[in-house]
Amino acid sequence: MSDAQTLVAEIETLGARLAMARASVAQRFIGQEKVVDQVLAALLCGGHALLVGLPGLGKTLLVDTLATVMGLQSNRIQFTPDLMPADILGSEVLETAADGTRAFRFLEGPVFCQLLMADEINRASPRTQSALLQAMQEKEVTIAGQHRPLGRPFHVLATQNPIEQEGTYPLPEAQLDRFLLQVDVDYPTRAAERDILLATTGATVAQSNAVFDAESLIAAQAVIRRMPVGEAVVEAILDLVRACRPGETEGADLAGSLAWGPGPRAAQALMLTVRARALLQGRLAPSLADVAAMARPVLEHRMALSFAARARGETLTGLIDRVTSRTLRLEAAA
Repeated sequence: MSDAQTLVAEIETLGARLAMARASVAQRFIGQEKVVDQVLAALLCGGHALLVGLPGLGKTLLVDTLATVMGLQSNRIQFTPDLMPADILGSEVLETAADGTRAFRFLEGPVFCQLLMADEINRASPRTQSALLQAMQEKEVTIAGQHRPLGRPFHVLATQNPIEQEGTYPLPEAQLDRFLLQVDVDYPTRAAERDILLATTGATVAQSNAVFDAESLIAAQAVIRRMPVGEAVVEAILDLVRACRPGETEGADLAGSLAWGPGPRAAQALMLTVRARALLQGRLAPSLADVAAMARPVLEHRMALSFAARARGETLTGLIDRVTSRTLRLEAAA
């Protein structure tokens, strides 16, 4: 069997397994298929996701369900203003042995896991938020001069309330850029909400089953990186990201609307997530439709409107949709 045939077989097998994972997630987290696919895409790409939505929409339930379905060791941190970096990373304590000798022992914090839920991450101070920077980027932490590796794989799924800003600290741009995707969690449809009512107010509650484990998820992440990407998709990704930068020639017309645009991590994120979306939909390679679908979750948290644009009533989502439509239409025409 050739390398291409082997890759096709691996992609098809992984696609079937992902279909089982989605069905298992749906046992507890009803509806919101788009949200589930985006978070699964982040895990398949080895990245982190920021879930933004109102309280009570099931963000915590989704993360807990995914930890079960993906077979990952998980921890949860409730971020509060008085949370300290040591509460996340851990600390060294001085212990006295029976013979009277004293030595330091490191007590691991909750970050030492495979799936970390950072609940209401913007409620912690910038000092505490920054404790996750190295962990998210390098999958290790440095404490007392010693490098300590985290779980493998390691993912952060953080939640954030978009409306209650009192007593919160906006995430710095450097940390936002480390989230592969921003997943907007909206209200469920009427049909989905009816199913939720019936499923969660009875005598029994459905449970999800493990479909993956840490080793199989790592193998899936390797398959994602081997999926082929057509030249038209690569060029569309470059055109789209560069068109959202006010300092570039492609984004010159947005100079009055944007304070800053996405960096190279956005192009890398698009390159990975379009593959994951194609796989989740049962296809062997991504298309321009995948680029359009992943544009918002990849770009929204990596851009900022200028004061003048906000005064005119512009929104980031509207601007991204406009640039995406224009860029991909031109790409398709070429």
